[in-house]
Amino acid sequence: MPVQIEITETKEVEVKYLQVDAQVRYWEDAVINGEPSDESGSLVPFRDGDAWRPMIDIDTGTVIDWPEGTLASIHFKVCDAGVYTLLDADKQEVVKKDGYVPDILCPGGSGYGDYIIMVIDGSGRIANWRIDLDDFTQDDDQPSSF
Repeated sequence: MPVQIEITETKEVEVKYLQVDAQVRYWEDAVINGEPSDESGSLVPFRDGDAWRPMIDIDTGTVIDWPEGTLASIHFKVCDAGVYTLLDADKQEVVKKDGYVPDILCPGGSGYGDYIIMVIDGSGRIANWRIDLDDFTQDDDQPSSF
């Protein structure tokens, strides 16, 4: 009887978007248009129940459909309660990561895998954006900043 093994193939795939689905613990850790958010998060764009669900253009660091003129300073505690999905240009899933916050969502400081930290300008651009997709290609569950 022949012996069979499973082989995993590695290939390069173009990704265009990052879909965030993060369960935010404290909505009041955001400032929107200079006004601190309350615990309901009613001021926060892309708040959906207990989750923050923006889609980000990876190349430009721009939040898709960001409300024009809205300024935001985000410092959300998420811990390991999030799902982060890389999408292709047709918005089809390429790879999904759940658990720790990927480093790409912390251009405003070290998030240690627990925080999303960023400043978003009135056109939806994230300050100090840098493309860092290492967390999506690593096999371990630990954030790369440890």
